[in-house]
Amino acid sequence: MTLTSALQQRLAAARQAAHPRVTGRVSSIVGLSVTVTGVEGRVGDLVEIGDPERMPPVPAEVVSIEGDRLACLPLGPLTGIGAGSPVRSTGGPLRIAVGEQLRGRVLDGLGRPMDGGPALFGLEQVSVENDAPDALARGRVQEPLSLGVRALDTLVPCGRGQRVGIFAGSGVGKSSLMSMITRGTDAEISVIGLVGERGREVREFIENDLGPEGLARSVVVIATSDQPPLVRLRAGFVATRIAEFFRDGGADVLLLMDSLTRTAMAQREVGLSAGEPPATRGYPPSVFALLPRLLERAGPAPVGSITGLYTVLVEGDDHNEPIADAARSILDGHITLDRRLATSGHFPSIDVLESVSRVANAVTTREQRANATALRRMLAAHRDVRELVEIGAYVPGTNPDADRARQLWPQINDFLRQDMDDTTPAPRAWEMLDALVAGG
Repeated sequence: MTLTSALQQRLAAARQAAHPRVTGRVSSIVGLSVTVTGVEGRVGDLVEIGDPERMPPVPAEVVSIEGDRLACLPLGPLTGIGAGSPVRSTGGPLRIAVGEQLRGRVLDGLGRPMDGGPALFGLEQVSVENDAPDALARGRVQEPLSLGVRALDTLVPCGRGQRVGIFAGSGVGKSSLMSMITRGTDAEISVIGLVGERGREVREFIENDLGPEGLARSVVVIATSDQPPLVRLRAGFVATRIAEFFRDGGADVLLLMDSLTRTAMAQREVGLSAGEPPATRGYPPSVFALLPRLLERAGPAPVGSITGLYTVLVEGDDHNEPIADAARSILDGHITLDRRLATSGHFPSIDVLESVSRVANAVTTREQRANATALRRMLAAHRDVRELVEIGAYVPGTNPDADRARQLWPQINDFLRQDMDDTTPAPRAWEMLDALVAGG
């Protein structure tokens, strides 16, 4: 922390201490919303509810204002809170600690340590809200980022500063693919946000999938599915703000969020509790305003970059449902996972023909693109004649690409399949693709 920032923090703390503390009261509690009167606040400010002499106060965030009444959503359980409970304003929004000491740490959805490690003292305190880099000040995506997955590095290449969605239904392998990327990437540091995740899978991900070496160069932010909706919502912003800190220090950061859909669902609960009207499939308008505000914060900046990978849980395998459709229009590419591949034991279950990287031309050479296109043509031709082959109606020689694909099909499958513990550097993946296309 610089001397200037330390002085600014001391001055802010002194002003806060000198400010008279005004106590309001809880007037009503309806569903998730707590109505407060007698205390000033702005949208986004935190208040503390409860008598600190009787129980630890419950933090809550102001989400809407009507006259002198504040509608607040809690960041913890409301057990013991009732009408007339005292409410105090903190004078500002949620702030988290950021610094190099976060490497290797596991935090909760509000940026507090939950791994039993030392407390985060002496670090810079920042708001979780931040502006996206200016459109004309952003750097260009020109350098590839290796993810360690052959099918992605060659057929859906990712660039430093790109934002990509991983689209799939439930149980198709999104979390497994994210684990492979976390271990195989050559990014300097990874920030992983697990939003609305099953509590059972958190420890398995950290100990088995991430491992000690992966955790040492990562920061993990966790908000499980049983947490209040505002905590699940803020977890995505906390992870993004931590990634921005490392990016501003000049690092190339990999931000993985699982999942963007659960973040949108948390915002749906918040919006409906605040009185917003439901719109498309019950999602209020604030959800579709939230997505670009969150996603645009990733990407290249004047210094450093954030490469964002966001899993999108499509309802009923409908890839055109509202959240998937909105996310696809904002992101710089999408990776589609196919349930038929997963059920047939083909992992990672990436449907490369339905997956697109919008920066592929900027991060690959002419020869690499030619090899990738050749394999894509063989895959497309094989898909077109598969049914004819199965019923014995295909005549060899009708489609040269299909004939070549049938000849090389075992090698193609071996190239596209990859064990979770198998990490293939991008240069090696391109060599394997070159040998595959040149063979036969």
